[in-house]
Amino acid sequence: MNKYMEEALEEAKKAAAMGEIPVGAVVVKDGQIIGRGHNRTETDRDPTAHAEMIAIRQAARTLGGWRLPGCSLYVTLEPCSMCAGAIVWSRIERLVIGTMDPKGGACGSVFNIVQEPRLNHHVDIETGCMQEACADLMKGFFRDLRNKKKKNKPEDGQE
Repeated sequence: MNKYMEEALEEAKKAAAMGEIPVGAVVVKDGQIIGRGHNRTETDRDPTAHAEMIAIRQAARTLGGWRLPGCSLYVTLEPCSMCAGAIVWSRIERLVIGTMDPKGGACGSVFNIVQEPRLNHHVDIETGCMQEACADLMKGFFRDLRNKKKKNKPEDGQE
């Protein structure tokens, strides 16, 4: 299992190198990665260009249909509500999350869309896979971002 989260982490690092929030995802079926993605929201100027959405789209193209039965999605950060909805609608069976998102997560933190009993599909969730590595990447990215903002902030009285 960790080998797939390692692949998701590599995707997240690609996002960070582009200045994107470092989230990565891979879709796995029968032991093969059939979709991968990393955040591209800023790069593509597309609010739907989340790692999970990109990985799901690629997996659907690979399989030739929008349903992804028998698939697992490994993602470094708990999916948002948009991505959680896509996970349900694509019929992904298993979701493996690196680190939770207490401010915007929709798979157990703020909401739990993927296990909502009123929906017609429910996803098995596993959390904490390589949690420290996933959380450290995210924390480091935002720490660096804050430091850059401080460095570029004009001194008082200088503008």
